[in-house]
Amino acid sequence: MIAQASASALRRDAEAYQERILPAVSRTFALTIPQLDVRLRTVIANAYLLCRIADTIEDEQALPGDVKQQFHDRFTRVVGSTEDPASFARDLAPLLNGNTLEAERDLVAHTPAIIEVTEGFNLVQRESLARCIRTMCTGMPSFERHASTAGLASMREMDSYCYYVAGIVGQTLTDLFCDYSPRIAEQREAMSALDVSFGQGLQMTNILKDFWEDRDRGVCWLPHDLFAHVGVNLEDIRRSNVPAAFGKAYAQLIGVAHSHLRNALEYTLLIPEKEVGIRRFCLIALGLAMRTLASILAKPDFTAGAQVKVSRQVVKKIVIVTHLFAGYSRVLQRWFARMADGLPLQALASDWGGLLPDRRAAWPRSDSCGPAHAYTFK
Repeated sequence: MIAQASASALRRDAEAYQERILPAVSRTFALTIPQLDVRLRTVIANAYLLCRIADTIEDEQALPGDVKQQFHDRFTRVVGSTEDPASFARDLAPLLNGNTLEAERDLVAHTPAIIEVTEGFNLVQRESLARCIRTMCTGMPSFERHASTAGLASMREMDSYCYYVAGIVGQTLTDLFCDYSPRIAEQREAMSALDVSFGQGLQMTNILKDFWEDRDRGVCWLPHDLFAHVGVNLEDIRRSNVPAAFGKAYAQLIGVAHSHLRNALEYTLLIPEKEVGIRRFCLIALGLAMRTLASILAKPDFTAGAQVKVSRQVVKKIVIVTHLFAGYSRVLQRWFARMADGLPLQALASDWGGLLPDRRAAWPRSDSCGPAHAYTFK
């Protein structure tokens, strides 16, 4: 009995730490995760924090590439319960003395607490989280190690990069949502056709917003071939001299992201209307991304992400709309259509998981994007 009480107290402390650290490392997820039912809130917060530890390893500029890979491999084993989280944290935390934020260093130092929460989940949840981290820690570094201001070679490479850093998260969410609800699980096949696209839409929006900040640190995640096609060399771009052709190519990528976010809305509407918490979780992220794309399109000469960042007032409006109408699919379709008004739209076709279903006939707009992802650029 004493051992049981001690274990319960340890888990409560670990969950309390998880709740405290979340807003310190992500304002967006600190806004969306509390929308979830308590049975999902803890596991999805844990999933995010595990991914954030993986990101922290990769983002630390003071770590050589081979050392980063060693810690990625070790963290994969930690999440898979085959390595001690305490020794991992002791070895890594002191090395994060470059560009890592204090909150992120604290998170890494508390890896044992995060894993304490992970180990309390059921088998389906644990296996899904382990697969997510294994995929991310294997795929993400292969891109980060070769990153430069020249950009990625092609749109296909951009898709692959987005999968490893965000699409796998979309797949993990589907696993967790279906485990939570047998009713949601009935939609697994349809959701699985859209979840990677959902993740890519959100990631592409971040890439487009953060282009200049990424460039300042010597990396670019835009497809080189798309810009070369219009006569732009990504390595030559300067804030003081941005050619018009650059904005034209950028608008095409906004169209691609927009199409993926349409898939994100379809994904969200597959969630039963009564599951308003899950819908709000998805819709807030979706709304923020759509408004960010609109801001980028309206200011093609932006030179910093802060210039196209969604204002607090807009964030409040999105939260209010999702609270009022999360359970009303037709209203949400009209809301999305208003946000999409004026945004370019690129046709998508998929070769990375089967064709996405085309169920857009009921949308309150006549334009549609076909199944996602081999791109038709004009």
